Amino acid sequence: MRKFVVLFASWFGTGFSPFASGTVGTLAAIPFYLVLSTLSLPLYLLTLLAFFFFSCWAAGQAEEIFGEKDSGKIVIDEVIGYLITMTAVSPSWLSITAGFLLFRFFDITKIPPARYFDRNLKNGYGVVLDDVIAGIYACLSLHLLLRFL
Repeated sequence: MRKFVVLFASWFGTGFSPFASGTVGTLAAIPFYLVLSTLSLPLYLLTLLAFFFFSCWAAGQAEEIFGEKDSGKIVIDEVIGYLITMTAVSPSWLSITAGFLLFRFFDITKIPPARYFDRNLKNGYGVVLDDVIAGIYACLSLHLLLRFL
């Protein structure tokens, strides 16, 4: 079970990147998004919901395994955040790139209430929820950007 948790929490090892593990983890989320983008919107949303709970569980377990709170090795939170960013967005180089940049911006800046979750919840939900908020901000921004381009 330990290997299973580490595999998913680090998103197939990308969390072990020696530099910018969150950025590398987000990049590694793109192929997963491309697979999920073929689903209908209701099925995509249902998958996101299930993946959210799985991400919280995996992140919480990984914190115990790594002995670190919100370890940089845990990047499954970036994956769920990017998938939220790309909700109801057709895959194209423009949307994938803009979604990536917007998500990274909101994930790094931690605009409230993301900062609250990042600082005050110290479990798997705390690891993931700030990225969920960043994903929501990025999703709204991406839809506005794509609408006006």
